[in-house]
Amino acid sequence: IIIDLAVVKEEPYLSINPNGRLPAIKDPNTGITLWESGAIVEYLVEMYDDAGALSLASREDKFLLKQWLHFQVSGQGPYFGQLGWFKLFHPEDVPSAKERYEEQTVRVFSVLDRALKGKKYLVGDKATYADISFMPWDYLARKLIGEGWTDKWEVDTKYPDYAAWAERIRARPVVKNVLETMGKQRAAEEEQAKAQE
Repeated sequence: IIIDLAVVKEEPYLSINPNGRLPAIKDPNTGITLWESGAIVEYLVEMYDDAGALSLASREDKFLLKQWLHFQVSGQGPYFGQLGWFKLFHPEDVPSAKERYEEQTVRVFSVLDRALKGKKYLVGDKATYADISFMPWDYLARKLIGEGWTDKWEVDTKYPDYAAWAERIRARPVVKNVLETMGKQRAAEEEQAKAQE
């Protein structure tokens, strides 16, 4: 379900998420309402991934998966989100803020690149929720940095293990579908904004 960002600060959404942010879910099977992406991912995996399609079985791997999810939530999400804010929504142009959050975005790429040396996935030998959790913000970062991705930051050249991993995860059919939906939604929002001008 796509929710208009204008309504997340109003009822009835505030009764679902008092923080007035996305995402939030209400599980029709259990009735639980959760907000905060990390909590939602952990809940969905624990409740519905009995076959281990997106998780791993050993105790050590479970904690390594959580480690990467927590890094995504506390490291990638906030920096990439602030990059988006200063590039798209902030009423004043603040070049130093844009530069700072581009630098921090690229720093996250460098962390992932180091961790992925000689590996296809963050944990174990298959794509897991830890890998997939990075993809929505990865997609947006590519759009926000734009030509600077290659010209200024040389992301794919300087961070080849990260670049190969991101391409591998983005190519998964479900991830590809979600990212295409995000692209269509973004295009529709841009058209709507132009029509209102």
